[in-house]
Amino acid sequence: MLNEKVLLLLKKIPKGKVTTYAELAKAAGTSPRAVGAILRSNKHPEQYPCYKVVKTSGDVGGYCGIARSKKKIALLERDGIEVRDGKIYLRKYFHSFHRVGKS
Repeated sequence: MLNEKVLLLLKKIPKGKVTTYAELAKAAGTSPRAVGAILRSNKHPEQYPCYKVVKTSGDVGGYCGIARSKKKIALLERDGIEVRDGKIYLRKYFHSFHRVGKS
């Protein structure tokens, strides 16, 4: 099932890294919009860390339906990810599911 695949991929994102809706969609074989819908319905964010998914632009995006949520930013910063003006430097923090041995 697609929902399970997306949620299981979330658990593979290492601490201190983020991925994008597009990257997660590519790994799950779906669209970024479908990923967004799945993440919005995530009833267990402590188990499936949807806060680690950001926009391709580096913008933190939403969390629990709130754009640039202070809670999402706090969770990212707790993981050691620097957020400046609501954006993340993806060259430093990006996790790809497609590069074996790299994050």
